Amino acid sequence: MRFAIATLGCKVNQYDSAMIETRLLALGMQRTEFDQPAEVYVVNTCTVTHRADAESLRLARRARKLNPAARVIMTGCLAQANPQLLAQAHEVDAVVGLGRAGDLERVVVRGGDERVMVSNLRKEIAPIELGAAGLDGHTRAFLKVQEGCDQFCSFCIVPTARGRSRSVAPRRIFAGLDDLAARGFKEVVISGVHLGGYGRDLEPPVSLEQLLEMLAERCPIGRVRLSSLDPEELSDRIIRIVAQSSGFCPHFHLPLQAGEDQTLSRMRRRYTADYFRGRVERVLAAMPEAAVGTDLIVGFPGETAVQFQEYLKFVEQLPLAYFHVFPYSARTGTSAAKFGGRVAAAEVTRRAALMRQLGEQKRQRFTAGQVGKKLNVLLEEVTADGRLRGYSRNYVPVLTECSIKMTNCEVEVEGAFAQSCQLVGRLVQTTISPAAPARPAITA
Repeated sequence: MRFAIATLGCKVNQYDSAMIETRLLALGMQRTEFDQPAEVYVVNTCTVTHRADAESLRLARRARKLNPAARVIMTGCLAQANPQLLAQAHEVDAVVGLGRAGDLERVVVRGGDERVMVSNLRKEIAPIELGAAGLDGHTRAFLKVQEGCDQFCSFCIVPTARGRSRSVAPRRIFAGLDDLAARGFKEVVISGVHLGGYGRDLEPPVSLEQLLEMLAERCPIGRVRLSSLDPEELSDRIIRIVAQSSGFCPHFHLPLQAGEDQTLSRMRRRYTADYFRGRVERVLAAMPEAAVGTDLIVGFPGETAVQFQEYLKFVEQLPLAYFHVFPYSARTGTSAAKFGGRVAAAEVTRRAALMRQLGEQKRQRFTAGQVGKKLNVLLEEVTADGRLRGYSRNYVPVLTECSIKMTNCEVEVEGAFAQSCQLVGRLVQTTISPAAPARPAITA
């Protein structure tokens, strides 16, 4: 039996899709691409915006057209947060919420009459399935160490969709890392829905700082990258750990969401614009080569034209490497969905375009700043013209030439020139072999 998976949204969703794929392959099923005929199609949905909702339904319709007799199964955040929306679509056979891997397997293999299978994750604690989501060939993996969120920002549906914050114990994390190293992965991204909340639910509690110190001492993989981290949870101790360990990549993603204090307050964020600026400056003081990226929402209810201009100016002055821009989208069940002062759709579109234009300039400027520098690059793929492409430790896409196809190798490349947001460089050293880390006992 053939199956196909389409994944929308964040890296955590990519991780979850990899876990689904692993389970289905273990059942003897055959994976195919989503645009190919299959007996089962799984759509791992996102519900961050209205556009994501619409794309989830579009993929269901596409699957039904590819094979009218196939089973079309929806899972992920939209399935969890608004299952009835999906169940109303005649193209959809079953809606399976998060944390119900057994139900998902059952409906994939045998189908059934039950159409909606969703738990209340604010009341039930679903286990975190530990494994790896491999991306870009056999090079990088995502390891999810935390799930859920207890923050309840006024615009965000994630606490409802993903449930209560819960964490993976360090012993399980390091067993997972040892497995990834044995499978040949050269980089791991430590991921979580609310990574800064890691370990508070464990007994005894373990802080993110403690986990990172363990990783600095013992991680068997030579490149460790952190996923998104809220600004108020980026402590000086975390910055110091990352700066002083050769195993951590100098790259932070800190969601700003708004660059003006009144809007931040209405969003129920836990910092000010000046505090965010201070965190970015602190990172760059410790690691001048670091890339700092962010997420930005434009058109939040009540955001005036004057406030947006202040916001735009604030972001323009920040030494950011890149950012992602999201037009505000009201999510049913969030506080902000009830706010007045809605910004007209055309104005939201205009503001998003201005912010994205600035983002492109920032990304190009950061890439151009790497010209003449030597960067350690993990080569991930061979391009159509025979060159090699990969990412530097500070998250710059790099293109280089090599006489042999050294994918899944870390090499040293000297930047020659910037080509838009990509660095083209000359190979300096063909292999980099970091010293194997010590392996002290893990006590937590």
